Amino acid sequence: MNLMIVGRNAQEASRSLALLDTEKKREALRKIALLLTKKQKEILAANEIDVENAIKKGVKDSMVDRLRLTEARIDAMAEGLLQITELPDPVGEVIDQWKRPNGLRIRKVRVPMGVIGIIYESRPNVTVDAFGLCFMTGNAVILKGGSDAVNSNVALGKILRQGLADCGITEDAVYVIEDTDRETTKQLMRLNQFVDVLIPRGGANLIKTVLENSTIPVIETGTGNCHIYVDKKADLAKAIEIIINAKTQRMGVCNACESLVVHRDVLKKFLPMLAEALAPYHVEIRADEDARAVVPAFAEATEEDFGTEYLDAILSVKTVDSVEEAIDHINRFHTKHSDAIITKDCKAADLFLRAVDSACVYVNASTRFTDGFEFGFGAEIGISTQKLHARGPMGLVELTSYKYQVVGNGQTRK
Repeated sequence: MNLMIVGRNAQEASRSLALLDTEKKREALRKIALLLTKKQKEILAANEIDVENAIKKGVKDSMVDRLRLTEARIDAMAEGLLQITELPDPVGEVIDQWKRPNGLRIRKVRVPMGVIGIIYESRPNVTVDAFGLCFMTGNAVILKGGSDAVNSNVALGKILRQGLADCGITEDAVYVIEDTDRETTKQLMRLNQFVDVLIPRGGANLIKTVLENSTIPVIETGTGNCHIYVDKKADLAKAIEIIINAKTQRMGVCNACESLVVHRDVLKKFLPMLAEALAPYHVEIRADEDARAVVPAFAEATEEDFGTEYLDAILSVKTVDSVEEAIDHINRFHTKHSDAIITKDCKAADLFLRAVDSACVYVNASTRFTDGFEFGFGAEIGISTQKLHARGPMGLVELTSYKYQVVGNGQTRK
C-alpha cells in the first residue's frame, strides 16, 4: 500500500469537502445511515469472523464485547449519524468579528482541520462515528483500526465509500487502511505532509507509541482509570447503584469505574453492601489494609492497582480520612479522564469539582456518562485527556480550527 497516494487523495478530498454546504452533508449522512441498516447482514458476517478469531486467541470477555457488533449496535451507529445531522454545523461560524480604526474588517471563522488520521483498537463502531464527525466538519479521514477488527472495519469502510459515491461525493473523504502490519501504522504516523492531526484511540501502549513516533500533531485520547469517591455524607444506596452501573454495565470501556475511594467513617457499613452488590457480577475487589479488615475476602491491593485501567471485572478500593485526601489520591493515580464523588455535602461536592484535575468531574452520577452521545454531541471522535485544543468528549466543534478573514479597501501598513 502506498500511503503517500492515500494521503494525497485525502488532502484533495478535504478541499472539496470544505466547500460542501450543510444540507448536502446532512443528506449524505442520512443516506449512509440507511445504507448501514440495509447492509447489516454483511457487517455482522464480517464481524463474526473477527469475534471468532478473538475468542480463539483467548481474548478476555470484556475485550470481545468491545469488538462484537449486533443489530442493535449497528442501529446505534446509524442513529449516531442521524443525530449528527440534527446538530449545528460549526463550519463557517463567525466566532468573533471587529473593525479596526484603519477600516479593516476582521472575522474569526471556524474551518475544517483538513485531513484527520485516526489509529484505534477493537471497537468497529469508531469507524462510523469517526467518519460521521469528520465528514460533517468538512474533514477527510484516514482510519487505521487494529488487526482484531480488520474484517469489520473494512466492511464498514466499503459501505461508507459506497454511500458517498451514491451521493456524488468523493469516496476519498474516508479511507480504511486494510494492512495490519506495524510498518503501515508507522508510515501513517509520519504522513505529516498530508495529515493535519492524528488521534489515537486505545490503550496506554498505543497512545504512548503514537506520542513517541508521530511527526503529526496529536490529540491524546487517554486511558480511563476512573474513580468514584464515596464521601462520609454519601447516600450509600445511591452510591451502590451508581457503582454497579459505572463498573458493570460495560467493563471494557474507558469511562468504566476502575478505582473506588471510600471515607473511613462509612467503611464498616458500606463495604459489606458493596461486596454483596458486586458478587453477582463476579468482580474481584483489591483493597487496602483498612478495607480488608472490614471484608477479609477482599484481595490485597498494591500501589500499582490504584493506577491501573483494568478493563475487566476488577476494582481497587482505597480508604481515606477526608475529601481532601480523596482528591490527593485521585489526582495522583487517575488518568485525567472521569472521576466522581457521591455525597450530600454541597461543600465537599464543590471542592471536588474544583480540585480534581480531570476532563469530566461528576457529583452523584456514573462516570459512564462521559460520552459524546450522552453529552448531546452525537457520536464522538474520542475523549481527550489533554488540555490543549480539546478536552473531554470531542464532538463537531472540537474537529474544527479557525482562520482570520480580513477585508479591506486598499489599506497599506505604515
